[in-house]
Amino acid sequence: MVNLIAHSLAVKIKSIVPEHPRSVEVLRYSISFLLNAFFTTLFTFIVSLTTGRVVEAIIVMCGFAFLRQLSGGYHLKSGSLCILVTTVIFTLLSLLSFERHITYILIIAAAVLALIYAPSGIEKQTRIPTKYFPLLKIATVVVVLLNIFFLSNSIAAAFFFQCLTLIKVRRS
Repeated sequence: MVNLIAHSLAVKIKSIVPEHPRSVEVLRYSISFLLNAFFTTLFTFIVSLTTGRVVEAIIVMCGFAFLRQLSGGYHLKSGSLCILVTTVIFTLLSLLSFERHITYILIIAAAVLALIYAPSGIEKQTRIPTKYFPLLKIATVVVVLLNIFFLSNSIAAAFFFQCLTLIKVRRS
């Protein structure tokens, strides 16, 4: 569905501005990312209104998105599946509440995962030269560890989940 909407918009843009230097396929790809972010945010916000956890959902979405920009991570193949899965996960993470020691455990676990796996899967999606990838790793770990000062359950859960997406699963 997302790809269909993105394709339709890309064709419309190209018909209005035929001299645009990007192809319909490149436009479709870019628009699909924007639509994924838009619909995930919209649906998570709507669900969080019903759960009464709007602030927590916003914290989860912002924390996840910020860390993902630094560290990369696994992408689902389907835009619609991505929206559905991400909305469910963001909603569940926004509902979590746990003791301080669990928050510390999540922070440390996320930092270890980031140290081992970050950055992951960004080679074809960034213009940052690979020589700077170690700096992205350090930045990711530092951002995760900064939550020690805030001890936010929502941030700890979002960062931990984002760091799980860094693990590359090998298919045989």
